[in-house]
Amino acid sequence: MEQVPKIPKEKFKLLNKQDNEASESLGTPSLTYLQDVRRRLFSNKVATACLIILGLIVLISIFAPAVAPHNPNAQKVEYSNLPPKLGNLNIPGFNGMQDMGGKEVDAYKQVGAPKGTYYILGTDYLGRDLLSRIIYGTRLSLIVAVLATLVDLLIGIPYGIVSGWKGGRVDTFLQRIVEIVSSIPNLIVVILMMIILKPGLTSIIIAIALTGWVTMARLIRAQTFQLKEQEYVLAARTLGESSTKIASKHLIPNLSSTIIIQTMFTIPNAIFFEAFLSFIGIGIPAPNASLGTLLSDGQKAFRFLPYQMWAPAIILSLIMIATNLLGDGLRDAFDPQSSD
Repeated sequence: MEQVPKIPKEKFKLLNKQDNEASESLGTPSLTYLQDVRRRLFSNKVATACLIILGLIVLISIFAPAVAPHNPNAQKVEYSNLPPKLGNLNIPGFNGMQDMGGKEVDAYKQVGAPKGTYYILGTDYLGRDLLSRIIYGTRLSLIVAVLATLVDLLIGIPYGIVSGWKGGRVDTFLQRIVEIVSSIPNLIVVILMMIILKPGLTSIIIAIALTGWVTMARLIRAQTFQLKEQEYVLAARTLGESSTKIASKHLIPNLSSTIIIQTMFTIPNAIFFEAFLSFIGIGIPAPNASLGTLLSDGQKAFRFLPYQMWAPAIILSLIMIATNLLGDGLRDAFDPQSSD
């Protein structure tokens, strides 16, 4: 029988070796959940822009004493109702010119203001710098929002976890309390707080604290019902872990997306509620400024001095829109399926 010649190994060669290696390699590095959330958030240009805008507003509010050009409560009646002026620049709307009797005149010269005196956003009816009052007013509104959010977190999260984790009669009893609290209008609570306490920051925060946690508690309860049936929670219960430890190690980390997203919607609601109360005259008392008090003062002279209302209205709208758009971006980042 004729022997078949052997072909040496050197003759064999893998075709398209580089193409095969490239197709089998990982195209992107592995990312943790939070790293993937951050990547999706920063890929959303609208949410990123809103994050930058809110960051700037918060920084300016924190460093208000260094940023504000004047004392927000300092009164100079002789400089009352001056129009906006930006240095010596002749920019329409920011050149200190004012319509008096159908004629454009330099309002700063009319009141005998020294050379170099100017107010970027003008002054109010008591000669107070509007820019400084807006900066401090935004700061006060953000303080209300932060305190309301802290109360929302400290009450709403434990309440929702206990209600969802225990279930049964405990859940039924706790939810009846939620229904009673949610049926009371916030305005009535504020009026009751004003009867007991003086009008001001304390009464507003207590009013928000008494009713603002309800939405957070309901969301956390619904999520806890789903999470407590997961395999890792059942395994932890089988191993004898306490309910407190399961909540801190398993439930709260998996509820973080719901907590963060709801927090981003709590902040604008608190700011708007405070602005509404101050606008109707039962919020922050004079001479302190908030966005609501500035809007209330500005609308009184809106026909003749519209700039006094436009500036705080723009800042309030900017905070509300940016916070809501950022909340939408965070929702899509934590749950990619929600954008489908």
